[in-house]
This record gives sequence, C-alpha cells and structure tokens, in this order.
Amino acid sequence: MRDLRLLPKAHLHLHLEAGMRPGTLSELAAQKGLQVPEVGAYGDFSAFSAVYDLATRVLCTRADWERLAEEMMVDAAAEGCVYLEPAFWAARYRDTLGEDRDVWAVVLEIFGAAAARHRIGIGFIVAVDRVHDSPADAQRTAELAVTLKPWGVVGLGLHNDEIGHPPGDFAQAFAIARAGGLRSVPHAGELDCGQTVRDAVDLLGAVRVAHGVRAGEVPGLLERLAADGICLDVCPTSNRVLGVVPDTAGHPLRELLAAGVRCTLNADDPLLFSTTLLGEYEVARTVIGLDDATLARIARVSVEESRLPVGARHAALAGIVRWLTEDETALPVPLAG
Repeated sequence: MRDLRLLPKAHLHLHLEAGMRPGTLSELAAQKGLQVPEVGAYGDFSAFSAVYDLATRVLCTRADWERLAEEMMVDAAAEGCVYLEPAFWAARYRDTLGEDRDVWAVVLEIFGAAAARHRIGIGFIVAVDRVHDSPADAQRTAELAVTLKPWGVVGLGLHNDEIGHPPGDFAQAFAIARAGGLRSVPHAGELDCGQTVRDAVDLLGAVRVAHGVRAGEVPGLLERLAADGICLDVCPTSNRVLGVVPDTAGHPLRELLAAGVRCTLNADDPLLFSTTLLGEYEVARTVIGLDDATLARIARVSVEESRLPVGARHAALAGIVRWLTEDETALPVPLAG
C-alpha cells in the first residue's frame, strides 16, 4: 500500500489557530490560567464556535504565535504537505495585537518565516466573519486584504454560520477583492442548503468553495461546477462531527468526483475535529473507499489550486506522478522556488 505521507499535497481549507497541537493548547492554557476547552462533542455549530473562541484565547504573546507557526510547519512537512493556505480573522485579536493591519503584520511575518525555514509554500486567506462583520466591515476588510497581497495574501474568505447570513450580503466586499486580484473562496453549502453554493459562485465570484458538499441538492449545479472548474475544498471529518453528513462512509465526496467536480481534501479545524490533513486522506481511502488514483487526482487538484511558485508547483506535480507510478519508492521533491 502506498504511503500517503509521501504524496505531495496542499492544504487549502484550514483555519489558522485550529492548526494548533492539542498538547500546545493544554500547555498554553495552563500557563495563562485558562480552562482547556473540551474538544469533540459539540452538538451544534454554536457550541463548536464557543470552543473555537476558547481555544484562541491562549494565543497572547509573540512567542505563542511563533510556537504555533513552527509546529504547524513541522506537522505539515511530516504529512507531505507542500503548501498551506490558512484562513484568519484578524478582528479577534484587536485587544492584544492592535488594529487589523497590525495583527496581519505579525501573522504574515511569523508564519512566512516559519514556512520559509521548512521550505513549505504558504498563502493566506483574509476572513470575513458573516456573523460579526457588517457588509461595510467586510468591504473594509477586503480593501485591507488587497493591500496585503504583496506579503502573501491570496484570497478573501467568508466564515462562520451560514444560516441567516447569505452570500449576497457580502457581494460588494468580494467584488473589491476580485478587482484587486484576490481569489474568492467563501464557505457555502455546509450548514445551509445547496443554493448557497450557487449564490457563492453567482454573487461572490467564487473560484473555490469551502465545503460545498450540499451542491448536489440543486439540480444541474454539479454539472455547472464541473464545467466551470469550480473547486470544492472538502472536509469529511468536519462534516461528520458537525452533523452535515450522518456518517463518513456516505459522504458526498464520491458523488462530487463522479460528476467531474474538482475537489480537495482538508482538515478544516484539525485541533477541534481531532484530525489532520493526512488523516483526511486516510479516511478517504479506508472509509469513503477512494482508490489511490483518485487520491492522487485530489492531491493534484490541491497543488494546481495552490499559489505555489511555478517551479515548486511543477516539482510537486511530478512527485504526485511518481507516487502513483512508483509505489512506495516515491519521495517528495524539494520545493525551493
């Protein structure tokens, strides 16, 4: 059996703070006298969000952020990940790090340096919080995101509970981002119906949709996604834990792939779902039942959708071919430049 650790892959749907190791969460919480949130049994999305908020409170100092960045890069390298694209909502840290631009300056510097040390590509998604941000807030965030493009920001995302916060409310913000050369990568089709996926494409100009697994509810939408090359960044374990799907074996990933939709595999919030990027590939193989050719196809799409430099992208794609054709003898290719 081919070793999935040796399959070059990109991680495109990852909420930055949730890349933290469980042990790091416990240690940082103890240092600061904070309660360690209980991970796993959420019941609903609001309970999950509350735990996420608790987990982020342990990141108080520059040293905390440096530890998070270093450990994330070490873990990514061990999983065969050649590129990370974490999403981040800066407003959460205004009390500790300053205005959003100041927060982003810290994050971009620390994570960029850690990625360079470990020779892992990195791009950043600036998040709009559909619950806490007004449309005007979102527009200001989009304007900031465009100015940060030279320092590694590659897209604008739309996060948090979809129910009652439709994509159309944020259309102007995403128009600003697209005009500034950023990709539109909103969440849709997770907690709300498949129509939100269509709206994300039609109203926000989405080129990738985070989740999107309910797109099959809308007649003809899968065919359109396939024809237009819209990519879905899928997270099977997250979907099971939050009740989006009743069980992993019946996850719609197989249906999406059969329809020709471009899909990637991702961990979403590894800390809070007790999973990893590698774990999602293992689940796709052993529980969903995908063969290695399909897993290689998914990895190829993830690299194609990344913002790796051309040379590094070609090297990763060649590594995927070798993994599939040379079995366990394939090794990840160095990804400098």
